[in-house]
Amino acid sequence: MKLPNGDHADLGTKIEDYVLNPRHWEGHHKARVFESVLGITLANPEGLRQAILAAAENSDEAEPLGNNGHGEVYVLRFPLETQRGRATVLTVWIIRDSEDFPRLITCYIL
Repeated sequence: MKLPNGDHADLGTKIEDYVLNPRHWEGHHKARVFESVLGITLANPEGLRQAILAAAENSDEAEPLGNNGHGEVYVLRFPLETQRGRATVLTVWIIRDSEDFPRLITCYIL
């Protein structure tokens, strides 16, 4: 299925502040994997941001997980290839009960 309103997906600052931040107490492991597998770091986040937004808008692979008490949660996996390598990226989204667009919760390489 399509991610509902995926064309209005909001990444916020999750990519820079969490996913690619080697100093984040919880996200530093994700940052290390993105760098080693795909060569993506805080110095070059735009390719990852664009790939996530493109998948949110165009992919038919979103899987609903149900309501977590705050909103509807979806998982979306997509392939990503860079000059360094290729991987499947898993993204998790929420459409809050009071909103109509998906917000990125997290993403990581499978």
